[in-house]
Amino acid sequence: MFVSRRPRSLHAGVTLVELAVVLALVGIVGGAIGVTLTRQQRFYRGAADLLTARGTVRDAMEVLATDIRGMSVADTPTLMADSAFEFFANIGTGVVCATDSGQEIGLAGSGGARGNVLTSLLVQPDSGDIAAVYQTAPDGAERWVRLRIASLATRALSSSCRAASPFAVGAGGNGYTLTLTAPPESPIREGMPVRFIRRGRYSLYRAGDGEWYLGYRRCNAVGPPSCGAVQPLSGPYRPYSRSRDATGLVFEYFDARGDHIDGTAATSLALVRITARAGAGQSLGGGGWNGGDSASVAIAIRNRLP
Repeated sequence: MFVSRRPRSLHAGVTLVELAVVLALVGIVGGAIGVTLTRQQRFYRGAADLLTARGTVRDAMEVLATDIRGMSVADTPTLMADSAFEFFANIGTGVVCATDSGQEIGLAGSGGARGNVLTSLLVQPDSGDIAAVYQTAPDGAERWVRLRIASLATRALSSSCRAASPFAVGAGGNGYTLTLTAPPESPIREGMPVRFIRRGRYSLYRAGDGEWYLGYRRCNAVGPPSCGAVQPLSGPYRPYSRSRDATGLVFEYFDARGDHIDGTAATSLALVRITARAGAGQSLGGGGWNGGDSASVAIAIRNRLP
């Protein structure tokens, strides 16, 4: 006897158990993907923090090293602390090419047929800076004599220098007219070198956001230190600490024998060692790195006293 059977449907339903298993598998796979993405995001964020930290420390070292190498102990530092260093930095040089009996001095600039550059300025000096001229002082000794600046203006070479001056090379170049606040006590002659110096303070300070930064203050050139508002240069760094091994930025001072000195022995300064430690950030790959970086540099004073 033949019995017919109904064919099974090709669209049979899914049981509740099968649905639960599928959802569980999807949840596990999705969770694994989410964890992987989170770890990758943390890794790249940590790598970015590492690069930022290294850049911060490198910038600080370059800025400080450039200014400190150009200073002279003849321009005695006015503050030597563990987290702050105030000194006179060179911001330019020049050569006298004309003088008068008053307060104006002509400086040879750049240009001319030979393209000589006899005055070079990192920044434009102004009334807050000093011009140091190497000349014979009133006591008969030759040394750098400090003169207060009233202004420094760019002039045509033909008007800032004597026509017969050997420093007025060519025609059509530029020179400078330096105006002093008072006539110099000793005569300034053609050919004397001039240094422009600015008093400034570098320090580790805490900003309004609670982070610590390397800051710069411009200070008055003459008299007791009076500095302007701090300008952030780089950071953030680790917070200030009395411990030299933990603080974000530390200055150390040494004499020619390698002995530590303090602010009372500024004229013995021969070397400055700076250590900077960037602030903490994200961890990188669980390897214990906390997002910070550090660097140390020793800077010999180029024109230290014997």
